[in-house]
Amino acid sequence: MHDLIIKGARVADGSGSPLVTADVAVAGGKVAAIGRIAEPAARTVDGDGLVLAPGIVDVHTHYDAQLTWDPTASPSTALGVTTVVMGNCGFSIAPCPPAARDLVARNLSEVEGMSLASLRTGIDWRFERFGEYLDLVQSKHPHLNVAAFVGHSTVRSAVMGEDASRRAATADEIAAMRGLVAESLAAGAVGFASSHSENHNGYGGVPMPSRLAGQDEIRTLVGVLGEAGRGVYQMTAGPNTSVAFLESLGRDTGRPIIFSSVFQNDTFPERGPGQLRDCAAARGRGVEVYGQTSCQPLTMEFTLANAYPLSSLDVWEDLRGADGAALMAHFADPAFRTRFRATLGTPKKGKLFYGNWSRVQIATAATPEHAPFEGRSIADLAAARGVDAVDAFFDLGVAERLETLFSAQLINADEDQLEPMLRHDQGVIALSDAGAHLSFLCDAGFGLHLLGHWVRERKTFTIEEAVRQLTAKPAAIYRIPGRGRIAVGGPADLMLFDPATVGPSKRPRRVHDLPGGDSRMVRDPVGMHGVWVNGTLVHDGRDYARPERGPGTVLRDFAA
Repeated sequence: MHDLIIKGARVADGSGSPLVTADVAVAGGKVAAIGRIAEPAARTVDGDGLVLAPGIVDVHTHYDAQLTWDPTASPSTALGVTTVVMGNCGFSIAPCPPAARDLVARNLSEVEGMSLASLRTGIDWRFERFGEYLDLVQSKHPHLNVAAFVGHSTVRSAVMGEDASRRAATADEIAAMRGLVAESLAAGAVGFASSHSENHNGYGGVPMPSRLAGQDEIRTLVGVLGEAGRGVYQMTAGPNTSVAFLESLGRDTGRPIIFSSVFQNDTFPERGPGQLRDCAAARGRGVEVYGQTSCQPLTMEFTLANAYPLSSLDVWEDLRGADGAALMAHFADPAFRTRFRATLGTPKKGKLFYGNWSRVQIATAATPEHAPFEGRSIADLAAARGVDAVDAFFDLGVAERLETLFSAQLINADEDQLEPMLRHDQGVIALSDAGAHLSFLCDAGFGLHLLGHWVRERKTFTIEEAVRQLTAKPAAIYRIPGRGRIAVGGPADLMLFDPATVGPSKRPRRVHDLPGGDSRMVRDPVGMHGVWVNGTLVHDGRDYARPERGPGTVLRDFAA
């Protein structure tokens, strides 16, 4: 008897091949048969009119801390994700000696928009080495499959302490970091991750440690992958990070190189397409370089009390660590506003906000008198008041004592320009950032957005191709064997959805379920009828199934 049969679904197997109507049987966590199946099963699910696909392989997440207290990896499992890669941008939490724990937590709270109180309360620190961390995550019985990068900033912090964000490393320190990377890779890391992004600042506004690493340090640490003959390198690029440099790393090591992020940007419209062209040229020379992009506008909700989208602007340097009263004084000061306008007037690559006020909306007003402007842009507010948009923005924020909730579409808003980037062979559709930026956004539903908006509404992809982009393609690039396909003998990581309605909920909702009661943003699935990990139901489309033991596994063995 099979454990499960899904009857009569239209099967998209992950390869991009045409849909086939078939039954799929599951036994012992594996796909046991595909076709017309007459044998009985402990449970049968009617798939008529629905699409059965492999679960989404989300290769850009930050669940490193959350999985130590929440094995469900909410909300990703609800949104069709069955495998995650975490530790991106170099923000792992292992390896980490006890002396560096609070430093790592403090930096993580800032760079990833997380509650420091929740991190201090919630992280289970019963590990020091990377392998011990993987053992801990497995002991929590995660509800999905987990692969983890060893992170550059974390390794730097483990070796250098507070100096990791202050100076270049010595030769001895680089050698110690190299040893930690090699040990972590041998213990099961999927690869090594780093960041040079100017948006990545730690606690108190200091640069995240990897931003201070020179090319020699990066080459030495990425070189460990080449010596081992396994692992991928993920770099969140800064404004001066070239594809040519990344290609040289790939050529020297023979390993895949993935960089983030390739965005559609109105201010620098040629940057993203040019990066993908450079990746294609590198591939033509035999070097694998891929650019991660997103199928959604990067939309953040924020208040002026914690304005993450603006925090990388040069004019924000004076505001690091300022309390509410000091912030209000700055925002009311005409001299500050003049400097702010000047910053926007000389835009720099690598920032998040470039001054498009038509894409900054008033999501929730804090006072009744401003409620009529909810859902309207700052550009509309400025026009209605006959003032400059910068003045309208800061006047409102100060009048509402920094409590106005704004929503900003920062990049990827022009879908006509974004579409060819999504279709590019050297692109990887990802960047959910699931588990991070909890106060500002929730993009964990990127896969359902692709299946709904880009398949059903824009018809940019067929269902079969969209499923491949979300499953088999990233699994192959990251060398994750067996995942991302529906094949007899392979893992039964599955999602069943209605193609006529599938998508994420239109807006995130705020829940107060972090350790200590702090809040985060989550999204819910629409049109989802079931998500299975290794043959076990983890979400039925309405709620988490919460099996007694999570069926996920920590992935440690990767293809060369």
